[in-house]
Amino acid sequence: MNNIKWEELPFGYRKTNYNVRCYWKDGKWGELEISSSEVINLHMASTALHYGQEAFEGMKAFKGKDGKIRLFRWEENAKRLQNSADGIMMAKPSTELFYQAIEKAVLMNKEYVPPYGTGASLYIRPLLIGSGPQVGVKPSEEYLFLVFVTPVGPYFKEGFNPVSVQIVRDFDRAAPLGTGTYKVGGNYAASLQAGVRAHQEGYAASLFLDAKEKEYIDEAGPANFFGIKGNTYVTPKSTSILPSITNKSIVTLAEDMGLKVERRQIPVEELEEFDEVGACGTAAVISPIKKIEDRDTGKVFEYCKEGKAGPISTKLFHRLLAIQYGEEEDKFGWVTTLNE
Repeated sequence: MNNIKWEELPFGYRKTNYNVRCYWKDGKWGELEISSSEVINLHMASTALHYGQEAFEGMKAFKGKDGKIRLFRWEENAKRLQNSADGIMMAKPSTELFYQAIEKAVLMNKEYVPPYGTGASLYIRPLLIGSGPQVGVKPSEEYLFLVFVTPVGPYFKEGFNPVSVQIVRDFDRAAPLGTGTYKVGGNYAASLQAGVRAHQEGYAASLFLDAKEKEYIDEAGPANFFGIKGNTYVTPKSTSILPSITNKSIVTLAEDMGLKVERRQIPVEELEEFDEVGACGTAAVISPIKKIEDRDTGKVFEYCKEGKAGPISTKLFHRLLAIQYGEEEDKFGWVTTLNE
């Protein structure tokens, strides 16, 4: 523990002391179990391995200036995991079970919650998998709900500094009536080739278009997309993108700041009209975008002309973090302070 350089943490996995597990068998959830093992025993015919019955969440715990540990909008993560479970026909943990598991996982590893002011946080990963065997294509009869935690730094190595992204047309992340609105591993598997290639070509992420018409902005690989035009915050409306809790929160903050909010289709050509653009999500929070290059046409859209994020993105970013760290009044009721 003493050798962790909190300010230099990457966004990656680091072993902590314990994780929390719960099993669904015979039509009901069992009791929470504590484990110090990083390994799970999984049947070779489990539906998670063969038919993609797997869903997860990403959330964070923050240590404030007062030393207290806070969770941000955990109820929304519980709802989203339950929605994902319904979407691919898995047993879903109750909201109460979800909270008990994340609270226990955080508090049993509280020495890994990065200190206030380091820019790091404790990432929480709830995981739900079909653990029972099936050879035919049908839902499992057994499930495992697991929560582990790990301290992390910024998702993009640039932090809040502007990044470059690449529009791709030769890959689709998810189809309009597919699993795009669920947080399941298959969507991320579908994004890997485009994402790795974008990194190899010097970009922080790939920006996907809608799979049906290839005309509208869909999602930026690991995060939702947004654009700011004058006094308006615009983010895509689509049946194939993940409903980001961070984006939902930013929308509320934008409206609270007097901005107009539009959730609608965004044609690629409209990128020329935005004053600021960015990507947002739990891992990235807000990543301002300085350049978007269309890989097929070679057209380049540039922002952040002064080399830094725009004023509205900056204000939204700092205000969201201030609420998460307990620096600003939580008038929206988003934060839960843990009793250690």
